[in-house]
Amino acid sequence: MLQKKVCMVGAFATGKTSLVERFVKSIYSEIYQTTVGVKIDKKTVNLGKQEVNIILWDIHGEDEFQKVRMSYLRGSSGYLLVVDGTRRYTFDKAIVLQHRVEETLGPVPFILLLNKSDLTDEWDIDEGAIASLSEKGWTVIKTSAKTGLGVEEAFLILAEKMIEGINAGTTKSDS
Repeated sequence: MLQKKVCMVGAFATGKTSLVERFVKSIYSEIYQTTVGVKIDKKTVNLGKQEVNIILWDIHGEDEFQKVRMSYLRGSSGYLLVVDGTRRYTFDKAIVLQHRVEETLGPVPFILLLNKSDLTDEWDIDEGAIASLSEKGWTVIKTSAKTGLGVEEAFLILAEKMIEGINAGTTKSDS
């Protein structure tokens, strides 16, 4: 069995913890819980004949990416960059964070998650901004931790990208 470390990265209150809870435990809670430091969960997924143990590092969200957080990234095979679709600031912050994470980890697989897609009336990110990232080759998925939309898909696509990287020899193997 392969084991892969995946970090949840994003600004404060984007829904990182809720996405992990939805993926790992299939639950959603309206009660907001701030992550202090890092919270670690795991889930085993099957990709064809390959079993992958995903170790999820839910890193606390801050408006400033502190040096201590960079140490949490070490050994990651991939990451999910989480944006709150109702707050444009988190989208802009995610672009800055992606560059900093890549400086730390190198080019590992990642997916940008546009979370809170169930709140379409409050959406604050225009399709042009999303399209420009897709044109750069970023994988962008709209998710909702509340409804479950896109959550399982996002984690499985990232797992597949990490496995493809091993097979192509382009990413680190944690196995």
